[in-house]
Amino acid sequence: MDRITGVQLFIRIVETGSFSKASLDLGVTQPTATKHVAAVEARLGARLLNRNTRGVSATEIGALYYEKCKLIQRELEEADNLAALLQSRVGGQLRISTSVAFGRRVLTPRVLAFMRTHPEISIDLSFDDRYVNLVEQGIDVAVRMGRLADSSLGARYLGTNPWMLVAAPSYISAHGAPETPADVASHPCLIYSSVQGDERWQFGARAGTGPGAAAREVTVAVRGPLRSNNLSVVLEAAQAGMGLAVLPRYVAQRAAVQGRVVELLTEHALPAQEMHAVFPSPKLVPSKVTSFIAHLQASFTADWWASGPARPAG
Repeated sequence: MDRITGVQLFIRIVETGSFSKASLDLGVTQPTATKHVAAVEARLGARLLNRNTRGVSATEIGALYYEKCKLIQRELEEADNLAALLQSRVGGQLRISTSVAFGRRVLTPRVLAFMRTHPEISIDLSFDDRYVNLVEQGIDVAVRMGRLADSSLGARYLGTNPWMLVAAPSYISAHGAPETPADVASHPCLIYSSVQGDERWQFGARAGTGPGAAAREVTVAVRGPLRSNNLSVVLEAAQAGMGLAVLPRYVAQRAAVQGRVVELLTEHALPAQEMHAVFPSPKLVPSKVTSFIAHLQASFTADWWASGPARPAG
């Protein structure tokens, strides 16, 4: 028998002087209430209630046991209230995980802005390009790129992460610029080894460039002098004139605005990654998590990569 239910039933029986009233209050049948109390008495080896035609009353031991049970009930109620309070308030520690470059360049300023509007929050922000198990690592929310695999995790869509093809002005002066996606194969390419098909780059026509544009997708096999799983390394090599590079706009946009790289094949779109906030469970999500996700969703507006504050390379 459930010991907590037994305690709750015993308290109500003493207070109402009736098995039937206590059963009704707790939503169980009278035989169930009788079995619970009998189980408690059997476990304690003592009779707790006197039963007669006038009703039910506590024995001497039962009266002492009732007082202790009331203390237990108050502690349980306080625990429930505390859990509800912590679940509903935007405070406490929020553990966040994301990739290194995105975390330093994009997420950090957004986290700091969230902290300014929620001073009761303390943040544990970790950067890791490897897959992080949210449950094992105790992470409250992570920002992930790409399509999500089916899982038990909760998720909220944040927006898209677009990419761009770039090269340094010095490279273009020396080697020329590709005029079509197929031309890219004849150029040395700087390969970010984590996404975008690694050594196979996909190009499509932008919407509105003509009839059948959506169907004109080209996959190009590329090779070159450098592969790296670090976006900043790839950007630095591109700026040094070592070849073409495909990079997220949040990484390369500032360099393009400053003229350190030039965007190429602008009439062709590179695949954009979906961005999601993921959290351990879709049920009973704490307010600190939902508030942070809402903050992120509001910040990832159109052209977010151009308007957001920049951060050092990661």
